[in-house]
Amino acid sequence: MYIEKLKVRPRQAAAVRPCTPQLAAMLACWSATGDVMSTKECADSAKLLMSCMRTAPAPTRKHKPTINYHLARLGKSLN
Repeated sequence: MYIEKLKVRPRQAAAVRPCTPQLAAMLACWSATGDVMSTKECADSAKLLMSCMRTAPAPTRKHKPTINYHLARLGKSLN
């Protein structure tokens, strides 16, 4: 089947989350011990997560097209 003005977006790559293992370890520790304040058993995993969060690069936001851009594109296809 061929549709003249059909556009398919390519698949996006999976986002990279730098501190996911440390967060999972801390949540698992909280679940296992109930030490939600991270004062006893979970203090080490909390320190690892904090150091990872300090050194991780800040996420960058991609430019989001404005509504005028979308209206201009739509107008070209309607005329």
